[in-house]
Amino acid sequence: MKANNPLPMRWSEAALSEILRPIQEFIQNSASSGIVLLGATVIALMLANTALAENYHQLLNTHLSIGLGNFELNHSLLQWINDGLMAIFFLSVGLEIKREVLVGELSNIRAALLPIMAAMGGSLVPALFYGLLNYGKPGAPGWGIPMATDIAFTLGLLALLGKRIPPALRVFLTAVAIVDDLIAILVIGIFYSHQINAIMLGLAFLILAMMFLANLSGIRYLIFYLGMGVIVWLLFLQSGVHATIAGVLVALTIPARNRIDPRPFLEKSRYLLDGFADSRLEPTRMLTDELQQSVLVQLEDACRQVQAPLQRLEHALYPWVSFVIMPIFALANAGMTLSLNNLGGQTSNIMLGIVIGLVVGKPVGLLGTSWLLTRLGVTVLPQDTRWTHMIGATCLAGIGFTMSLFIASLAFGESNLLVVAKLGILTASIIAGALGFFLLSRLQPY
Repeated sequence: MKANNPLPMRWSEAALSEILRPIQEFIQNSASSGIVLLGATVIALMLANTALAENYHQLLNTHLSIGLGNFELNHSLLQWINDGLMAIFFLSVGLEIKREVLVGELSNIRAALLPIMAAMGGSLVPALFYGLLNYGKPGAPGWGIPMATDIAFTLGLLALLGKRIPPALRVFLTAVAIVDDLIAILVIGIFYSHQINAIMLGLAFLILAMMFLANLSGIRYLIFYLGMGVIVWLLFLQSGVHATIAGVLVALTIPARNRIDPRPFLEKSRYLLDGFADSRLEPTRMLTDELQQSVLVQLEDACRQVQAPLQRLEHALYPWVSFVIMPIFALANAGMTLSLNNLGGQTSNIMLGIVIGLVVGKPVGLLGTSWLLTRLGVTVLPQDTRWTHMIGATCLAGIGFTMSLFIASLAFGESNLLVVAKLGILTASIIAGALGFFLLSRLQPY
C-alpha cells in the first residue's frame, strides 16, 4: 500500500485558493454588482431583439404552480420573479434601512437631515415633471417611475472613479438611495396596490405583530422570522397590497441587538482559545479531540451571540441579491424590442417624462434641496465635498434602473406602454450615468 502523501492535498488546496481569490475579490468589490447587472441587461436586450425573442417571451410567460391540498399558487415565471424573488430584494432593502436608522448615517438626525431632505426633493421633482407631461393621458399612472435611484449602478460607477470621490460623498449618495427606496416602497404600497382584501391584510399584520413581540421577548432564531415571513408574504400576495412590501415589513421585525457585548466576547474567546491551545495540535484531516470540539462549538455560539441576527441575515443575503436576484430581475424585465414604432402621439410623453424626470428632475431636486438647506444653515455639505462633486453625483442619481422597471411593471402591466416606459428608463439611465461619470471624472483627486 502507498503511504498517504499530504503534499498533493496541500497543493490542491493552495491552487483552489488561488482560483477562488479573484472571484471573492470580485464579489467584495462595490462595482461588481453593477457590472453583473449591466451584463444581464445587455443579454436581455439581445434576447429580445434577435431570433430568440419569441422563445424568450414564451419562457417568461410559462406558468409554474405550487400547491398544497386545495391551496395553489399559479403564476407565470415573470410574476414569480417580480412577486417572489423581488420580495427577497425588498427584505434586503428593509434590513439596510433598519441598520442605517439604528446605527448608520440615518441614526444622527443632524447628519441624516441632508440626505433625507435631498432624497425627498429628488423624488418629488422628477414625479412632478413626469406628471405635468402626462396629466390626463394614458401614461399618467407611471408618475412614480422616475422617483428612485438604482444603488447598484450608481455606487458601481462611483467605485470606478476611485480617489476622485471623497468617501463622505459615497456615504451621502448611499443614504439618498436608501431613502429613495423607502419613498418608492411607500408609493408602491399606497398607490400601486388595488382591491384590498382586509381579512388577508389583517392576518398578515397580526403575524407581523407576533414577530415584533418575539423580537421583544428575545427570540433570535432567524429560521423563525423567515418562516413566519413566508406566511406574511403569502397573505400579502392574496391581500391586494403588492407582495414585495411584505419583505420590508418582515425586515423591520428582525432583531438588531447582539446578546453579548464585544468585551465579554473577547474575554470568552481568549479563554476558549487558550483551552484549545492546551489540547493536541497535531495536524489531522478532522478534529477528533473532544476538548477541541467543545471549544469550537462554544466559540461558534459566542460568535452568533455577538453579531445581531439582522447583520447575519444582511451579510448572507448580499451576494444572492446582488449577483443572483437583481440580474435575474434584469434578465426578465429589461428585455424589450428596441424600436421607435411604439412611440408617437401621447405615448411619446411617457418616454419624455421619464427621461426629463431622471436626467433633469433628479439632479434639480437633489441639488435644489441641498442648496436651500445649506443656505439656511440647517446643515452642511459632506466632508471634503464641493458643489462640483454634488453636481456630478446628483446626475448619477438619475440612474433609476431596478426600482423604475419595477414600478413601470406595476403601472402599465403588460401593455405596450410598458415597452415605451422601459425604453425611457434605459435611455435616461444611460444619459444620467454617462453625464455624471463624465463630470466627476474631470475633477481633480481630493
